[in-house]
Amino acid sequence: MQIGNLKIDTPILLAPMAGVTDYSFRILCKEMGAGVVYSEFVSAHGIIRKNEKTLDMIHFTEMERPIGIQIFGDSPEVMAKAARVVADKFQPDIIDINYGCPVPKITKKGAGSAALKDLCLMDDITTAVVESVPDLPVTVKMRAGWDMSNIVAIEAGPRLEKVGVKAIALHPRTTKQSYKGSANWNLIKELKQTVSIPVIGNGDIKKPEDVVRMFDETGCDAVMVARAALGNPWFFKQATALLLGASLPPIPNTHERIDMCKRHLELLLESRGEHIGTNLMRKQFGWYIKNFPGASSLRQSLVLAKDKEAMEKLLGEVNKNHK
Repeated sequence: MQIGNLKIDTPILLAPMAGVTDYSFRILCKEMGAGVVYSEFVSAHGIIRKNEKTLDMIHFTEMERPIGIQIFGDSPEVMAKAARVVADKFQPDIIDINYGCPVPKITKKGAGSAALKDLCLMDDITTAVVESVPDLPVTVKMRAGWDMSNIVAIEAGPRLEKVGVKAIALHPRTTKQSYKGSANWNLIKELKQTVSIPVIGNGDIKKPEDVVRMFDETGCDAVMVARAALGNPWFFKQATALLLGASLPPIPNTHERIDMCKRHLELLLESRGEHIGTNLMRKQFGWYIKNFPGASSLRQSLVLAKDKEAMEKLLGEVNKNHK
């Protein structure tokens, strides 16, 4: 698959997820075969104000390429300026526009999936971003529409293609659905039949077999994986094997899960320092530490652990007990 001039070797992508797809998690998913990884969504206003925390979210390493930086905002001018700053300062492979976030804190400001209520504004924002970074492919991640009475993805697709978008990722739920109900994969299929640029399917990918099924049922060009990868970077290796016609690799055993968890902690400590790194790791334990005897009590102990030494000791003891 190609996005503009960018060749993608594996059409299974890591979705942008707020509070999740930082450097540490992107590295693990890339090592497990993710074809493209995306940053957490980043505020365009924060970028042009040179907010230090905002800019820190954009930093990445060469090992993570190809990488997309996702930005959100409600103003064509601000979004264009932010995209140019990202292109000049960080040189990512893709600039992605967030038209999919359903969180009220974002949509109340007119950003994220709020754009689905005003396709003319979506046109203006997208055009401004595309024109500001002619050297980079611009992609879009969007939802089906604001609510069930306003499904606009099929109308929006050709408009986005016309103004120069190089690929569209569609999560076929509405803003009002949030993450409830089911993703309507038929909309992915319909969008694919409506545009000539690559369509990336997203939504209700829960197991590796779902990736193959989405390709088969929708004809999409790539599949974007979100929640299924939490605490489970192996998902990309498993799904890629199935896509290539191989058998499903073995499910990671407890020892492998603990080792991956330890590596995630090491990467967080390396990139964020001990205080922030250990705090960020606490939520990750809920995703890694499960499905083995004693997981619940261990998870609680890890969340309450006071420092990295305590965390490392607890993880080390589990590995000894499961050898």
